[in-house]
Amino acid sequence: MMVLITFAMGLFTGILSGLLGIGGGVVLVPMMVFFLGISQHTAQGISMLVIIPTAIAGILQFHKDRLINYRVAGYLALGAIAGALLSANFVQAIPAETLKRLFGIFVIVTGLRMVLAKPKKS
Repeated sequence: MMVLITFAMGLFTGILSGLLGIGGGVVLVPMMVFFLGISQHTAQGISMLVIIPTAIAGILQFHKDRLINYRVAGYLALGAIAGALLSANFVQAIPAETLKRLFGIFVIVTGLRMVLAKPKKS
């Protein structure tokens, strides 16, 4: 049963990632914490690993559809790699409850900004 639930969570995350362009961690981390009882720290680590095959599948399709600006992606990747390396070194020092709150605040603020943003004129 655990395999089926975990597979369904991955499927749901992959669908949302593909449709909305969101990082799977926004969906996957809370599901692992609440439904599987995995610690916040471990859920974040698993999420980072799951991103690899998910991203590759998405990249292939977006490349095929010519929807990737590789110059912008390259600069973003350099910054993201540096940030991931820095944060991975001190995340264990942050209590799990604090990480949960920070994660929740980030998701709420980001979601509100998207919902309340005025449409840009083309």
